[in-house]
Amino acid sequence: MAKSAIQKITLNQAENIPFDKLDLSQKNVRQIVNGVTIPELADDIGYRGLIESLNVRPKKDEDGEETGRYEVPAGGRRFRALELLVRQKRMVKTQPVPCVVNRAGTTSMEDDSLAENTHRENLHPLDQFRAFKALSDQGRDVEEIAARYFVSPNVVKQRLKLAAVSPKLLDLYEQDEIKLDQLQAFAVSNDHVRQEQVWERISSNEHMQEPFYIRRQLTETTVRADDRRAVYVGAEAYQAAGGVILRDLFEQDSGGWFQDAALLEQLVFDKLKLDAETVRGDGWKWVEAAISFPYGHTSGMRRVYAEPAEMTDEEIARYDAVKAEYDALDAEYAEMEDADEAIEDKLEQLSAELSVFDDRPSVYPPALKAIAGAFITLAANGKLQIDAGFVRPEDEPQVESDNEEEADGEETDEQPQDDDDAGSVVVNGRPVNGASETADEAEEEGIKPLPERLVFDLTAQKTLALRNVLAGDVDIAFVAVLHALVLQVFYRFAKDSCLELTLVSNNFGQVQGLAETPWAKEIAERHEAWDRDMPDSPDLWNFLLGLDEASRKALFAHCASLSLNAVVEPWNRRPGALAHADALAATLQFDMVEAGWSPTVDNYLGRVTKARIVQAVREARGEDSAQLIDHMKKDLMAREAARLLTDSGWLPEPLRLEVDDIAAETVETSSGDMSDEAALADDSAELPAFLAESVDDEPESLAAAE
Repeated sequence: MAKSAIQKITLNQAENIPFDKLDLSQKNVRQIVNGVTIPELADDIGYRGLIESLNVRPKKDEDGEETGRYEVPAGGRRFRALELLVRQKRMVKTQPVPCVVNRAGTTSMEDDSLAENTHRENLHPLDQFRAFKALSDQGRDVEEIAARYFVSPNVVKQRLKLAAVSPKLLDLYEQDEIKLDQLQAFAVSNDHVRQEQVWERISSNEHMQEPFYIRRQLTETTVRADDRRAVYVGAEAYQAAGGVILRDLFEQDSGGWFQDAALLEQLVFDKLKLDAETVRGDGWKWVEAAISFPYGHTSGMRRVYAEPAEMTDEEIARYDAVKAEYDALDAEYAEMEDADEAIEDKLEQLSAELSVFDDRPSVYPPALKAIAGAFITLAANGKLQIDAGFVRPEDEPQVESDNEEEADGEETDEQPQDDDDAGSVVVNGRPVNGASETADEAEEEGIKPLPERLVFDLTAQKTLALRNVLAGDVDIAFVAVLHALVLQVFYRFAKDSCLELTLVSNNFGQVQGLAETPWAKEIAERHEAWDRDMPDSPDLWNFLLGLDEASRKALFAHCASLSLNAVVEPWNRRPGALAHADALAATLQFDMVEAGWSPTVDNYLGRVTKARIVQAVREARGEDSAQLIDHMKKDLMAREAARLLTDSGWLPEPLRLEVDDIAAETVETSSGDMSDEAALADDSAELPAFLAESVDDEPESLAAAE
């Protein structure tokens, strides 16, 4: 039996048809313009010519004969672009156009139009990346490629960046094993080896494949461009020294990352050294420079401040004249019934001139610079911060005394005192037991010096009597205590108070980053504001008496606050003091969350065990959130926990008011996971629960650090 012949396919033939013989069909299914606009497509045809033929059908008359004109059901956008080129006189209307002519008529015009628009397949993004890279390798710059393909230069940069990712990762992207947002994250680094290492680490755990984590892993040894060290050095100087800056073209990166942290540190130190030499050249005795200093690094030093520069005789005369004119005009204007714009303008002009005198720059006298120094460090915004005017104790001017030469062992012309005068006591500048200027005369009259014991007894009675009177005057007692506190806070070595009060202020300089907290900055600003107003030590009493009540109370509160210590130390057990700190906090309605504290990797989460991190998230966000991180490694767990705990109001036990009760509840609820932490040594029984746990937990902390 003969087999039936397979019908052979006959393709429509291509013809070149003059453009003025073509008409756009109204049966084209594309009615909504999308993608490249007609003018841009016309520019592209003008650049490279028509690379895709039009699909046309001959128009026929009533008898079915071809009329010589053709209808375009598919390729409408190309037709409109050619039409625009004709209108712009960039192409003649009789220009032959490549067309595929469908004379068979086996399908409708709508069918052909739909097929042309749906059977095409867009490029895989990776093909576009590689195509852009090929054009770049051919010598085309970013702007030219962007102009030819009607995209922004940044899009071209992004495509080139993606094409530069490790070929191994690009192959995985082609096979849909890596998503586009993950590939974009890998593009932040140019190191193919490091890219592949990160993928190998995270490929087996889908929870670690988030783009933000990939970026973090690729930039963990770098320094952010908004870090104060990077801002201080500057991108231009860093790159000039051979440094590389990583940029993220797909997300806001705040300037990117400085890849070579060691190089950046060296540039910081070199620049700080130069700046320190410049500052020291201004006349300071010493200058210390560092990226940052520990909190309380100026403890024990006296602070001196710059004063407004002295005015010349001419400036003083001018100031007096302007002030007199201003006062006279102001008094005259106050008596006028109607406003006078001219007088107001004149007063404003005179006031501005007086402000120039009042705001003249402050300077340090050379004599002060000769004994004082300056600290140079970097502020949080990367600007150079100069704190000047600190006098070290050993640089303090020595007060000359009458017995200075004798103390040094030098010979003097004075005769040694008699034995009776050897134990002289001076009260209020007057010798009371024989050391008076009329001692010789007194001896001749037979009057003996007062015995030391008697002087002690008499002054003890005076002390008690004075205490009694002081107890009856609350206001003066307040000033007396304030005087004693201010001497210790602002004058350090002065011993000019009769009140035997001692103020101890721990600076906690061993706590990293403490100086950068908002509380430390606010205390420092308040202290400096008071310090600037302080008179010389002998004048302090009258200064305090002259303050208004509100100012005295504010100063008293500042001094008293500096002695507060609620720090828990295992070698300094003081449960009563810690309980009082909680009571004081409750009275003040104090809360660390409202004060601005929140858990971060640096201040808490990175310094505790994984079990405590999970516990914190469980307490703040619930069991579901805790399960999201309990499988992670510690570094990632701490970072994710910091994100989850943001704005949660959660506090660790040492920062809560009722420490013992809360700690006990925590241990009880987590006893299944923390059973090995429950056994405390007998010598830790007196410590708060959280401290005792931290002591016994130390080996586990080291093991969990990974």
